[in-house]
Amino acid sequence: MTGAGPLGDTAEELFEEAPCGYVSTRLDGTVVQVNRTFERWSGLDRGDLVGRRRFAQLLAPGGRIYYETHVAPLLMMQGAVREIAADVLRADGSRLPALLNATLRHDADGRPGAIRITVFDATDRRRYEQELVRARRREQEIAQRLQRSLLSGRLPEAPGLDLEVVYRPAEQGLEVGGDWYDAFWLEEGASVGLVVGDVVGRGLEAAATMGQLRSAVRALTSTGLAPGPSLEALDAYSRRHDVGRMATLVVARLDLAPGLLTYACGGHLPPVVARPGEPPQALWGGRSPAVDAHRAWVRPRGAGTCRLPPGSVLVLYTDGLVEARGRPVMEGVERLLREVDVRRDGSAAALGAGVLAALATPQDQDDTCMVVVRVGDPAEGPAA
Repeated sequence: MTGAGPLGDTAEELFEEAPCGYVSTRLDGTVVQVNRTFERWSGLDRGDLVGRRRFAQLLAPGGRIYYETHVAPLLMMQGAVREIAADVLRADGSRLPALLNATLRHDADGRPGAIRITVFDATDRRRYEQELVRARRREQEIAQRLQRSLLSGRLPEAPGLDLEVVYRPAEQGLEVGGDWYDAFWLEEGASVGLVVGDVVGRGLEAAATMGQLRSAVRALTSTGLAPGPSLEALDAYSRRHDVGRMATLVVARLDLAPGLLTYACGGHLPPVVARPGEPPQALWGGRSPAVDAHRAWVRPRGAGTCRLPPGSVLVLYTDGLVEARGRPVMEGVERLLREVDVRRDGSAAALGAGVLAALATPQDQDDTCMVVVRVGDPAEGPAA
């Protein structure tokens, strides 16, 4: 190679000291030429390489197999491959993360004659990618800790009240979601507040929003607001603080002695009730839009009521329980009704676990949250 560059470097010097490695091989992969950059990176000199090794032998086992089974055939078909990630094995046994570009060269008669490979040091890129993965995992761990701390707390206990919560994170994906539940005394031993909700989005932001809404709902209902007005107050809270818009939730009050359920659904799926001697049913009363969904919504948020005599079962849930790819939501609700019917005589814990197992799919991509309540006769002690 001859000719001088603008800084006095010859073409040969530019080739030898290029910021990337150059390797030329025959069609069978045997090395015929390398530059000094590749010699330094690999720790091998030309005497070890030229005519003595095939390029694939210079790669770590995984890269070697991929080169032979994918890269080489693609070169013959396409004439070039770009940005193939592989590790170059150095003479001391260490590995150099690399990106490979390769082109097929033809002779004067148009026949394939040689392969030219450019090797780029991808160490910094690999570190960057690994740091991204670590940062993603840190975010997931923080969000999960936040979510667990926000959802923790002792559930109400009383004779005739069997209450259980079931929570399952999505099977796929790294980030936590915004599903939440709450169960707390409104009047100790007399009435229970029950909430299940779902915040739009995933990750730390969704977990933080979930915590804000959960605290706001508990505070609002604890002041004596009924389920409908509490949703109206939550609208104002969401608008004032710009948080939780389009979240869905069901807020319920269960008065134990009369067995009266009062509930309001803000864009949420209907509660399911199974009363003695009756088939389970979805409660479609008390419906209104999701939180702050319509700024022009001026009608009061209504509420539905339902009597729950001893032996009744109540299930509040998020859409992850009944939604699945290829399955309409209403089909999922119908399946939920059937599964509750089969398990209605068991404990709240058994019913929740059984329903979750029956409706779960391997492709679940959303969190699932359920609050299950069995109402018994307070005079007979805790519900079975």
